[in-house]
Amino acid sequence: MTTVDAPPKAGRREWIGLVVLALPTMLTTVDISVLFLALPQLATELGATGTEQLWITDIYAFLIAGSLITMGTLGDRIGRRKVLLSGAAVFIVASLLAAYSTSPEMLIFSRGLLGIAGATVMPSVMALISNMFKDPAQLGAAYGIWGGSIMIGVVLGPVVGGILLGAFGWQSVFIMGVPIMALLLLLGPFFLPEFRAPEAGRLDLFSVILSFASILPIVYGLKEVARNGWQPAAIAALVAGVLFTLIFIVRQRRLTSPLLDLSLFSIKAVRTGLIVATAIGVIMGGVGLTAVLYMQMVEGLSPLQAGAWMLAPTILMTVGGMGIAPQIARKVRPAFVLVVGMVIAAIGMLVLTQVSSVGGFTTLMIGLIIAYIGGSPVGGLTQYMLMSSAPPEKAGSVSSVSSTGGELGVALGIAVLGSVGTIVFRNEVVIPAGVSAGAAQTAKESVAGAVATAQQLPGTVGADLLESAREAFTSGLHAVTTVTGVLYIGLAILTFVGLRHLPPMSGAPGAPPTPGEAAQTEPSKDDTVQTVS
Repeated sequence: MTTVDAPPKAGRREWIGLVVLALPTMLTTVDISVLFLALPQLATELGATGTEQLWITDIYAFLIAGSLITMGTLGDRIGRRKVLLSGAAVFIVASLLAAYSTSPEMLIFSRGLLGIAGATVMPSVMALISNMFKDPAQLGAAYGIWGGSIMIGVVLGPVVGGILLGAFGWQSVFIMGVPIMALLLLLGPFFLPEFRAPEAGRLDLFSVILSFASILPIVYGLKEVARNGWQPAAIAALVAGVLFTLIFIVRQRRLTSPLLDLSLFSIKAVRTGLIVATAIGVIMGGVGLTAVLYMQMVEGLSPLQAGAWMLAPTILMTVGGMGIAPQIARKVRPAFVLVVGMVIAAIGMLVLTQVSSVGGFTTLMIGLIIAYIGGSPVGGLTQYMLMSSAPPEKAGSVSSVSSTGGELGVALGIAVLGSVGTIVFRNEVVIPAGVSAGAAQTAKESVAGAVATAQQLPGTVGADLLESAREAFTSGLHAVTTVTGVLYIGLAILTFVGLRHLPPMSGAPGAPPTPGEAAQTEPSKDDTVQTVS
């Protein structure tokens, strides 16, 4: 009988390092959402036009999505800690430039620089976690904590933004990143190991350019679809992005040291995990946007109040993802935990289809809580299975593709599911007699336009339009949650088929895989790890 040594347990240093990694992760997600609250104030002070305001908000997401693959691969080649700490230093400089911007152009440049710096965080953090936690049970718990930091950041954005704006002005939403990244620079060298792939080849600059040319038009096109519908410019951008993606794939197949190793997609668990990560981004983007709009447009809550109410389901999701799900996954296969969670999330979506336009807030919260609890295992366990199935020297590449898939998924969810809700809204909203053609057109475009128009109309005309708009938007909410409920069931089936071969996170750490598992796992080269003592 062959005895296999169990992987070493992580100690206090690694867990402190995880906290150090969770803080910048939370910051990058807060930074995505917090600017929406600050935009009216900074636009007035800087005199930004409508087009400049769009670039101020969008350039960060564009460049963070476009840079992820490059930064992940760069970390594999020159060192993941080095890339992360370099990004933190640039983030501090860019944050100060943004806070003290004197023109819209300066702020747009600073936000773009923030996006490039922010792209160093996600792939480096995910890869470093896989280096620091070798024990499967601890690795699953670590990814659960890390996934929780993402959700906390998403929801805290409006809350933190509202508090800072009220007390200090729009500059404060950028300055808040400085102490967090400074803490990362201070503690990172002591608590984070260095890692780079052995025999890493050179970085192909043409592939870097192609990756930007592939991802940026797709993200731009999806955002334009969400904003203005399927207009020619949006379609052209999406087509261009797809064409450059095909060219990118062809080039990667020909290179001996590709920017993205396409052979990773031949690993069943990696392929399935990436699909699930992208699809969850679609769901979270579409449902999150629709739920928050319902709170504001139908229930009349402020952005700060809506963000505060979203804390309840998010906290429960974080607790489930950080504590409960990993504990269960130590006794049963993680895929089974995910499947049960996805079915529960689908039930939550079913509850959301019962939300009414009058007095529906309680039903909305119950449905969101069920859906978020059901979805709680997805972030941590999916990343655990994804990263543990990939060769260690390719962890940065896999994490960057996963992060890019999540970014594209959120954009796709906002665009496609947002379009589903908008189509239903436009078909069902009724414009009362006596409303001018211009006002009617504005009211037909979106629920926000309808609510604003109704507030300017007199008496019963405005009240009738407001009631119809709220009913129509609620019908759109029903359509979106029906689609996502079906999507959750499809993901449950895909997860069962593609990930059920992976063993529990504890079980027999380091034991040889069964023949079925070995067939799904590719051999990897020995790691080269440099740890700072």
